[in-house]
Amino acid sequence: MADERVILCFGDSNTHGTMAMSGLDSMDRYPRGQRWPDVMAAALGPGWVVLAEGHPGRTTVHDDPLEGGHRSGAQALPVLLDTHRPIDLVVILLGTNDLKARFSMTPGDVSRGMEQLLLIIAASSAGPGGAAPRALVVSPAPISEVGFLAEMFHGGAAKSRALAASLADVADRYGAAFWDAGEVGAVDAGEGIHLTLHAQQAIGTALAEKLRGVFSVAGME
Repeated sequence: MADERVILCFGDSNTHGTMAMSGLDSMDRYPRGQRWPDVMAAALGPGWVVLAEGHPGRTTVHDDPLEGGHRSGAQALPVLLDTHRPIDLVVILLGTNDLKARFSMTPGDVSRGMEQLLLIIAASSAGPGGAAPRALVVSPAPISEVGFLAEMFHGGAAKSRALAASLADVADRYGAAFWDAGEVGAVDAGEGIHLTLHAQQAIGTALAEKLRGVFSVAGME
């Protein structure tokens, strides 16, 4: 359909729909329809195509020395832009995995990683008519250092609470829309990293409303 709006949701395990983990080998995932991209698609209704591209462990720009270079969002994004073109808007929900202790990143460092992703989008021709897609930066819900993942994310909880302001600044500088998922969503209290089912639903619902506003301001409704 010529009037369809195509939305690419580019994220990590919380976009993938990973449930709270009990160990590193846990692979449980919320069912289809309960993950935030699916909830968002249902709330948007006809005329919108929502593509979910969530990869557990994905960072903004970092090759993970333990989990593999394919975790780098900067490596994956150009492929997905070409795969799914034309794309009206890319929703980027990344930054949590950048807070792993092994990367030693500050909130400012994470925002600079996000900046690289915005530059990739701006330089692409994956939008309608060969233009660049629009972008919406979403700051992740703050994490907690609890359970078996606490050591992996040591020092990350405090950084996660400062991330929204840093990401909002980079989004503003590059003309991207911004929203903080921490406004409505929270991570599992016992595991500290992955969103609760309620948070998946709340984020999907809120992002649908945010997208309608973005496209209305752009005169595309």
